Amino acid sequence: MKLPHLLTVDGLSRRQITTLLDTAVEMEAVGHREVKKIPALRGITIVNAFFEDSTRTKMSFDLAAKRLSADTMAFASKGSSTAKGESLRDTVLTIAAMGVDGFVIRHKGSGAPQRAMDWTGLPVVNAGDGMHGHPTQALLDAYAMRSRLGDLEGKHVAIVGDLFHSRVVRSNLACLRTLGAKVTLVAPPTLMPQGIAEWPVVAAGPGDPGVEITSHLDDVLPHVDALMMLRVQRERMSGGFFPSEAEYAEGWGLTRARLARLPEHAVICHPGPMNRGLEIAPEAADHARSLILDQVAAGVSIRMAVLFHIFAGDPDDPGEQRNDANTPAATGHESEGSK
Repeated sequence: MKLPHLLTVDGLSRRQITTLLDTAVEMEAVGHREVKKIPALRGITIVNAFFEDSTRTKMSFDLAAKRLSADTMAFASKGSSTAKGESLRDTVLTIAAMGVDGFVIRHKGSGAPQRAMDWTGLPVVNAGDGMHGHPTQALLDAYAMRSRLGDLEGKHVAIVGDLFHSRVVRSNLACLRTLGAKVTLVAPPTLMPQGIAEWPVVAAGPGDPGVEITSHLDDVLPHVDALMMLRVQRERMSGGFFPSEAEYAEGWGLTRARLARLPEHAVICHPGPMNRGLEIAPEAADHARSLILDQVAAGVSIRMAVLFHIFAGDPDDPGEQRNDANTPAATGHESEGSK
């Protein structure tokens, strides 16, 4: 399967998402080898251009590219020409002129990765743009949940918290619904995006029950297979979105008491970073059913899979099965033999 880019999960078919998840399983195996490297992207140069602060996403994209033997260039807006007033357009065109092969871009402006791709004509992976989307986060969340719960068809996932400021929720909605999961959105009214019921990915279609929307976490809790807690993004807030942190935790946090009421098989997710004691209690974050560190680990495997299918995928493969000569397992054998 060949992907031209990854700007959003919207529009990816179930077959394409499943192919990415299956490829990530092979990529995870690479990380357990003595030589944690395959030559799939040898000779490819990828620019990690982060115009916003990041730890997990930035480091995992860098590690993913290096495990595929790509060369990487790191760009941060602090200390760069953008701090002197250079536009995004001039910045990406300047970097592209150096002969790079593609970009991974995080930017505070929604749509910035799309514009960068239009300007440069190079493949771009969206590593998070404004409050719009974060496609690889949604894929790694699905990967972590699928690893523990199996096929997500029919599974019930509740996404809880600061939906208003979240780019993760949009991507997760598209990914989970494409995979056949039932999704419930839970938030205080002040943190529920206006018009969310009319979002295409939320609204019901023929034979589709749609996405449930509620402000009552305790009503949803006993029925979930996975509970995804979102960070309260205090840095994006001006004014009072809720009376106090204690009241937010009481109404919408995964407290110790709520942890005890979760179904025994249910898993806990959080895209990070966490506000411990606010949206999630330390006991929940560190519980055996918590997938939070699994999500971090999955980030490397998923981002390896995405980069592989963009820069080395088979354009004649529709995604049902991959050419054996171009699979990570095949290239991994070549890598270890050449070391």
